[in-house]
Amino acid sequence: MPSILQCMNCARQYPVDSVIYECEACGGLLDVQHDMDWLRTVATRELFDSRMGTWQMPYKSGVWRYKELIAPYAADDEIISRPEGNTNLYDLPRLAKWAGVGRLYLKHEGENPTGSFKDRGMTGGVTQAKRLGMTRVACASTGNTSASLASYAAFGGLQGIVLMQNKQIAFGKLSQSIAYGAICVRIDADFDKNLELVREVSKKLGIYVLNSVNPFRLEGQKSIMFETIQQLRWQAPDWIVVPGGNLGNSSAFGKGLKELYTLGLIDRIPSIAVIQAEGANPLYNAYTRGFDRLEPMHADTLATAIKIGNPVNYPKAVRAVQWTEGVVEQVSDQEIMESKAIVDGIGIGCEPASAASLAGIRKLVNSGTIKPHESVVGVLTGHVLKDPDATIDYHADRLEHVRAVCPNVIRDAAPTLEALAEVLGARVTER
Repeated sequence: MPSILQCMNCARQYPVDSVIYECEACGGLLDVQHDMDWLRTVATRELFDSRMGTWQMPYKSGVWRYKELIAPYAADDEIISRPEGNTNLYDLPRLAKWAGVGRLYLKHEGENPTGSFKDRGMTGGVTQAKRLGMTRVACASTGNTSASLASYAAFGGLQGIVLMQNKQIAFGKLSQSIAYGAICVRIDADFDKNLELVREVSKKLGIYVLNSVNPFRLEGQKSIMFETIQQLRWQAPDWIVVPGGNLGNSSAFGKGLKELYTLGLIDRIPSIAVIQAEGANPLYNAYTRGFDRLEPMHADTLATAIKIGNPVNYPKAVRAVQWTEGVVEQVSDQEIMESKAIVDGIGIGCEPASAASLAGIRKLVNSGTIKPHESVVGVLTGHVLKDPDATIDYHADRLEHVRAVCPNVIRDAAPTLEALAEVLGARVTER
């Protein structure tokens, strides 16, 4: 088989078909490692370009277009795909000017089937669950993972199980989990405790874990970088900027970019900037201390998708930042919601956590870390309808500790032409 599981700490290896999430020898996180010598003979720009626009499954997926780099051992008819990916890369001069950079692109992962980047990882994870003969899959979630798991489990004929906290869950996400038929369990605990419970339940009840501790999830999420680079005609930008919660994306991005470089598909590796909310910033705190240790914290931020205080992928995210000579930054909820209003206002839209990317870009430009002439790709992780309450409350200026800098206030008018004209700043003329 051209792939194995390998511990990132002690390098112990396991068969790729093992039901395992961490190293049995040292407890380290596992990587899916592919045979790079073999990949050099098959993984070419020409191959991936030839699959663009195809109707053929599974290659019409923006994940499985890169099947050789994701799961070369999987048969085509084993793959569970909706399909996902093929999201737009927006070239946005107006936002570039606002952020202070020469060229700014936003990769909108909210355009995936369930409205977030999680679908890219979930197609990999659920495919592996089916290959292993599992019948139940579970996750702890702040929202997006649960929506994606519920959808892909139902689509693949598996039972989805979701553990979530009993407060501060965005209803746009919760409604998806319910609609797709997952068993939804509300628990009086935060995400980090729920993840601990999911991992314990999986061992005792034979349920497959599909949080990002599962290395096959991260293999799917690598494709965000593969597709971005392909959309840029295989020319790497200077920076990739991504929100950081459980740190699965930043971990996957580092691994994916390193693989592209090793295979000669890009000639340099972009720097990764991971952006955390000030109230959920354990990676940032560790970064300021030279990554000496992870200190878990109680997370508190309006950006619920990154409201995680004990990120399971911390070691892999540190590796990604170091591999790419990247940085970690933090932004306030005020900066996040203002940036969200800017993204929403140009007609694209995103959920709050996504806007951490744009907020982080602007802050890194102001600090001189990102230079004005450099090219930047920011990743938007979720759809604007994921958290409609946050949008409405921002524009109504009723979010605690956040001031609506650029609100779009709802106007009221009586049911007459004259009243409507007054609201619109127009004058009724006789004909």
